[in-house]
Amino acid sequence: MNNVFVYCEIEGTTVQEVSQELLTKGRKLANQLNVELHAVVAGTGIKDKVESQILPYGVDKLFVFDAEGLFPYTSAPHTDILVKLFKEEQPQIALMGATVIGRDLGPRVSSSLCSGLTADCTQLEIGDFDDKKTGKHYSNLLYQIRPAFGGNIVATIVNADNRPQMATVRSGVMLREILDPDYKGEVVYSDVAKYVPEVDFVVKVIDRQVEAAQNNLKGAPIVLAGGYGMGSKEGFQMLFDLAKELHAEVGASRAAVDAGWVDHDRQVGQTGVTVHPKVYIACGISGQIQHIAGMQDAGIIISVNNDSDAPINTIADYVINGTVEEVIPKMIKYYKQNSK
Repeated sequence: MNNVFVYCEIEGTTVQEVSQELLTKGRKLANQLNVELHAVVAGTGIKDKVESQILPYGVDKLFVFDAEGLFPYTSAPHTDILVKLFKEEQPQIALMGATVIGRDLGPRVSSSLCSGLTADCTQLEIGDFDDKKTGKHYSNLLYQIRPAFGGNIVATIVNADNRPQMATVRSGVMLREILDPDYKGEVVYSDVAKYVPEVDFVVKVIDRQVEAAQNNLKGAPIVLAGGYGMGSKEGFQMLFDLAKELHAEVGASRAAVDAGWVDHDRQVGQTGVTVHPKVYIACGISGQIQHIAGMQDAGIIISVNNDSDAPINTIADYVINGTVEEVIPKMIKYYKQNSK
């Protein structure tokens, strides 16, 4: 009762990183609330294959639903599983990834339970809330924090009365960290037939194609990101040349993507990828809040910009004042000479 729940998304028998990130955050939230962390996973042929990918993150109780028709994902059976399970277990918080699946499943579950849902959160915290209209005080609510109004403000949203408090979070926003490789949590192998009627399996996936990521932006230790200040698609080539020398990945701001200079899967920010590299080099990027939301947790931030007043400079550890046309070729030349 009133525990923290995480829906674990899978690909075949592999638990997705975003779910493991949420398990890490869920464990911390559960500790603050002095409750247990529970998880639920549904798929086909997953028994004895997913437990070791979930329990080590500090899961006290794992519900496994294993049956034909639960993978690939379709809306109806997964929705019925969560709705009925949540009615039984009465969690106070439920988290899932802001993925294609999470964006389909989350609203269906929250609508069925009349619970509300905050999408694309960038932070989750526990705190109190005073309702000025009713004068009522609420303790230990989930602060669901996300950019709003095009990223111009950061909104903190609370769900005071309805449960569970539901939120989706993008991949890469939270850190993934195993609590204990030998963590002993209870595993419940649920009877799928009690939760899912046969009619739910009417919709079947005839063909399914999954395209592998073309880059390792989320996992790269060094990210070189270019903005509109790169000037052109040809200008972006300088970043790829420098990335080759540094063994780095190339990212971009939304302005550069919108200009057609680089593919969308390299976009860093609120509407792109969130990264946590050891070193983030921002080249020709002004640093709007939408972009900063996706890279502010980098270990070291270096800004290359000819505008000394650019917003990115306020969060940068080092600022190189100059044009990208001047600075980047010098960096390429230096690293070529010193990498031999």
